[in-house]
Amino acid sequence: MANPTTGDSVFAAAGAALTDQFFKSRDQALLDKMRKTRRSTEMKAALAEVAGIHDDHVLQKLIELEVNPEMVAAIALVPLVAVAWADGTLDAKERDAVLAAAAAQGIASGSVEYGLLASWLVQKPDPKLLDAWQLYVHGLCRKMSEPERLGLKRDILERARAVAASSGGFLGVGKISDAEKDMLETIETTFTI
Repeated sequence: MANPTTGDSVFAAAGAALTDQFFKSRDQALLDKMRKTRRSTEMKAALAEVAGIHDDHVLQKLIELEVNPEMVAAIALVPLVAVAWADGTLDAKERDAVLAAAAAQGIASGSVEYGLLASWLVQKPDPKLLDAWQLYVHGLCRKMSEPERLGLKRDILERARAVAASSGGFLGVGKISDAEKDMLETIETTFTI
């Protein structure tokens, strides 16, 4: 005949082991969740710094779509360069406005992004750059909710308008050229899906 005490102790030990495993896996899941949340928070901060985007929903969507800070830098800077070159020339005020926007986005002098941007400010980039930007943004917008898309559009257009207004018209008084207006319209319509 089996010893009931031994059977009970085996049963109790098995129960304890099951409980330990449950909490161990639960603790691991909580730890993983905490790490993921921390990475998400760090990525949001990096994206916000690089892109100048402060809308939390837009930042979260960019993370979900696995958009990294380098991609965001391109998303944020291509429209500024396009507006600066819209009338066929780029003056010192436009150049300074684009570089100031880049610096505000955390793009440091000496970085790859800065070097690329600097080359675009010396020689007008191939129109295919804007085409590639539009295709990327179009695809991105299809994956975003309307508020997310509108937030991204607002942030990018705000900076692009600042570049357009930087050069000014007669005596530097806030005139945006027709070519710059057309480019701003092109950028704006890119966000329409």
